Amino acid sequence: MSRAVNVLALVRDGQRYIFLYDDSSVQRVLSQLAEFAIDPELDFTWHDAATLSQRVRNLQGEEVDSETEDFPSFF
Repeated sequence: MSRAVNVLALVRDGQRYIFLYDDSSVQRVLSQLAEFAIDPELDFTWHDAATLSQRVRNLQGEEVDSETEDFPSFF
């Protein structure tokens, strides 16, 4: 049985932040974004954390919508 892996990435000014997580790890990745934002050693801001957190939540919403849709939408 395979599990889908979500990829979340931020690339800016030569820095790369890449997060891999599955659907059961959403809260964990959201917490990690906050931890990165408070780390003074990283150039990862609260704005970055908020933007990526919103993307995670949007992806979760899209997955729920696709699971509940019985027929393809053409309209």
